[in-house]
Amino acid sequence: MLASSIKRYLRHGMLPQLAVFEAVARLSSFTKAADELHLAQPTVSAQIKKLSDNLQVPLFEQIGKKIYLTTAGEKLYEGCKLLFTTLGSIEESLSNLRGLEHGRLRLAVSTTGKYFVPRLLAEFVKLHPAIEVSLQIHNRNALIDRLLRNEDDLYIFSNPPNDIEIVTQPILPNPMVVFAREDHPLAQRKEVSLEQLKNEQFIMREPGSGTRMVAYQAFDDHAFEPKVQMELSTNEAIKQAILAGLGISILSQYTLGLDTIEPRLTILNVEGFPIQKQWQFVYPVGKQTSSVSRAFMDFVRKEAPTLIKGHVGTIARS
Repeated sequence: MLASSIKRYLRHGMLPQLAVFEAVARLSSFTKAADELHLAQPTVSAQIKKLSDNLQVPLFEQIGKKIYLTTAGEKLYEGCKLLFTTLGSIEESLSNLRGLEHGRLRLAVSTTGKYFVPRLLAEFVKLHPAIEVSLQIHNRNALIDRLLRNEDDLYIFSNPPNDIEIVTQPILPNPMVVFAREDHPLAQRKEVSLEQLKNEQFIMREPGSGTRMVAYQAFDDHAFEPKVQMELSTNEAIKQAILAGLGISILSQYTLGLDTIEPRLTILNVEGFPIQKQWQFVYPVGKQTSSVSRAFMDFVRKEAPTLIKGHVGTIARS
């Protein structure tokens, strides 16, 4: 029975279809699934239709603008989660057996990590060119979802969750600073109080962002109520909004990138800043880390201070 079922799935090419289905079911969105899988939305829709036709049951129903799993879809989704968890465990075991010659590293990092993690990965791959690397970049909430589903080998957070049993290992400091345009009236002040920012327009990251969480925690600690001009979903968009004169923002200094200069931005010397956070490796308690994961963590702990620290993009502070 099991063998015939496996043959059926292989014969109809249904494993890729199941991967697409799992993403759509988990995200409750064809569009979001397409973005995550780097596929065109029509391709995702076509894969779901083929899977439904092969199984001869409807998997989703649409009510208004939302999609919902049918009873058959719910059953299949539960099976998919078990299937891909099992396949991940098998791959992890095989990766350990292969060692560093032909292993795989699945890494997921919070959004600001994109400014330095690729450099670390590039140097690591130079030492181990046969290793297959996957890098996922998400905001804090999406990263926590991946952590809960154990989708990756390692995670890099600046604000790890405190309500999940996890193992953490420090990597680098992550200073959070107040950015403004270089011609901002407060740019020449040696000291700026939060009171002096009460009439400033703040540009914030979106809900679910770790950067936003740090900013609002700082506001709460000082009983400060910011005037929020807008919310944007990327650091780059916020930097452009600052340069356009739309306001100021609290961001990681890593948003300046590595070895780059942003001459039109400045860091305000605001009381209580920089807020010193910490980049950390994170993985679930009880997870059997692969030899590749352990090698990468060892590499980063030894080399990150040289490769990254001191190379974070800088701007002249007033």
